[in-house]
Amino acid sequence: MEKTTDGARYDVVVVGAGAAGLACAGDLCAAGLRVLLLEAGDAVGGRMRTDRVAGFTVDRGFQVFNTSYPQVKRRMNLKAPRLRPFTPGVLVHTERGPRRFTDPSRRPRKSRDLLPGRLASGRDLLALSALSARDALAPVSVLRHGSDGTTLDALATAGVSAQLVETLFRPFLSGVFLEDRLETSARFFHLVWRSMLRGTLCLPAEGIGAVPAQLASRLPQDVLRTGILVSALTPDGVVLADGSEVWSRAVVVATGQRAAAELLPGLRVPDGRTVTTLYHATARSPLDEPLLVVDARRRFLNSCVLTAVQPGFSTDGRALVSTSLLGSPGPADTDAALRALGEAYGTDTDGWEAVHRVTVPDALPEMPGPTPLSRTTRWAPGRYVYGDHRATGSLQGALASGARAARTVLDDLRTGAV
Repeated sequence: MEKTTDGARYDVVVVGAGAAGLACAGDLCAAGLRVLLLEAGDAVGGRMRTDRVAGFTVDRGFQVFNTSYPQVKRRMNLKAPRLRPFTPGVLVHTERGPRRFTDPSRRPRKSRDLLPGRLASGRDLLALSALSARDALAPVSVLRHGSDGTTLDALATAGVSAQLVETLFRPFLSGVFLEDRLETSARFFHLVWRSMLRGTLCLPAEGIGAVPAQLASRLPQDVLRTGILVSALTPDGVVLADGSEVWSRAVVVATGQRAAAELLPGLRVPDGRTVTTLYHATARSPLDEPLLVVDARRRFLNSCVLTAVQPGFSTDGRALVSTSLLGSPGPADTDAALRALGEAYGTDTDGWEAVHRVTVPDALPEMPGPTPLSRTTRWAPGRYVYGDHRATGSLQGALASGARAARTVLDDLRTGAV
């Protein structure tokens, strides 16, 4: 086997510098191993990337940062990204006009629509309160190990009526799970609902890319190399696209599911959800509050005025509006979404300028219930695979999967299994 360009041998090569790869590499380095983290792109982050387009800060698809995730609390300095919060709740555009769903424990003065008969019936409000209290207060192990089915099953079991499902839960959760059938795992739904009740949804001042950038900054020097494509795994390490090889006792594949399946033939991976985000600039903000907007008719997944959350996302004072749609919509669908936005915001959208469009294939792995919340990271002796497609489709899932892979590698190295 040819030597690497630096002639080095490594304990572990980690392939992919998304959130999972950064977590795994960080934990392995902290344990004293010699680690090489290889990223095919020009920067870390995977799907968590931020671009500068036409004077605006735009993430590669609408993303939020949840402060309640345990892995986030463990790994990050939450002051560094200069987080600014969304209003805790959602504005639902209905045929009867806008209806605001707000956590009454945080914003009691803005909870008028939670009076019986506005957004929901008295019976639905009791069911919603009981569901939320259980998810927020129960030990997380109870939620993780409860019976599983679909999210639709979970809502029915909780006593939520079909009307409230269609008015609130389906429009809102379609944007969370990137599917509108509410077929996602009930256990995952309960964990997500818990995280929203217990945490704060925010945006970093420099965009979501600030999150992986901070994780990468904590790695020792010379661990991370970007612009390096791994083309195959070998019995002794990995081979790169330029034909050179890297010696390593263990290899961990931390890529997205499609790339992982290519590197590990025979690996079964879930299908992915595709989402498209449209970015529009407008001279006047259609909503001065940092609040998520959804449509009961589901002509778009969600929308928000990003500059109401982080004014620095615009350099010329114009408002920046983000709107997400399922899949890769054509012109007719985007035109319909723009008309729906005019209705939802109560404004004329004819003058909105389209400044960017991002389609993200495999933005989230499919998690139809029932489904396991985690899968094994061992693939073969000395070969491991992980990422959110091996856990749950979230930043918490990706980080936790990376941490679990690091523990598995360390155990195997210590016991001589590698």
